[in-house]
Amino acid sequence: MIVPFVDLKAQYKTIASQVDEAMGRVVADSDFVLGSDVEIFEREFADFCEAEYAIGLDSGTSALELTLRAYGIGEGSEVITVSHTFIATVASVSYTGARPVLVDVDRDTYNIDIDKIEAAITDRTKAVLPVHLYGQSADLDPLLEIARKHNLIVIEDACQSHGARYKGKRVGALGDAGCFSFYPGKNLGAFGDAGMVVTNNKETAERIRLLRNYGQPRKYQHVIMGYNRRLDSLQAAVLRVKLQHLDQWNASRQRAARLYDELLEDAEGIKTP
Repeated sequence: MIVPFVDLKAQYKTIASQVDEAMGRVVADSDFVLGSDVEIFEREFADFCEAEYAIGLDSGTSALELTLRAYGIGEGSEVITVSHTFIATVASVSYTGARPVLVDVDRDTYNIDIDKIEAAITDRTKAVLPVHLYGQSADLDPLLEIARKHNLIVIEDACQSHGARYKGKRVGALGDAGCFSFYPGKNLGAFGDAGMVVTNNKETAERIRLLRNYGQPRKYQHVIMGYNRRLDSLQAAVLRVKLQHLDQWNASRQRAARLYDELLEDAEGIKTP
């Protein structure tokens, strides 16, 4: 018997009427790009993450790249991140022209080894990019202390940790900014590619809004060189429905994980975080 890691068809069946209604509304209104559902979902997801601002984008990779660019990170900069992550973490640094500097993971959590960060800092280091892997937060308090000591930006790669908490607080807005992916297989997944940045910094939020939409504060007024990295309204409508169920779905995943831990406890060659 093959047990799928994620069964999107089964998930859809539980919310089909809600999703169909939400998508139908967008189609009927022809409100496809940066429409009202995008604006509402940004507010809802910011509230969910206990953040001031959220900016919808076309992917988690764009969220990482544009956040780095918003903080002026590019050619000649170095960004410290972790060796054990999906390629998008490192690729987003390279896209800006900056150099990714990899440090190893902690053996117990598989997240960034805090004790290895300071040795990787040089006079070109501009940011630290921790990854909250497998839904578990990196150890942020000592990481933030190191960042403050060396005047570094902290950008959280939260693309695998929607709803995770660190000492009671949602991840994403604990550093300078946090980046999320809504790839369909995520615990909060769209019906295609989508992403989000959350932050408590108003200037950063405004900069990313410009960067995602051709540098436009309003239509046909281009004040900086920007990109086409916008969140589609159809995806936002789907994500608004799914966000209502996320805490329940996360709890279900946690119950499944505890069961696997229990049943595999005596199995040789298996070590869970």
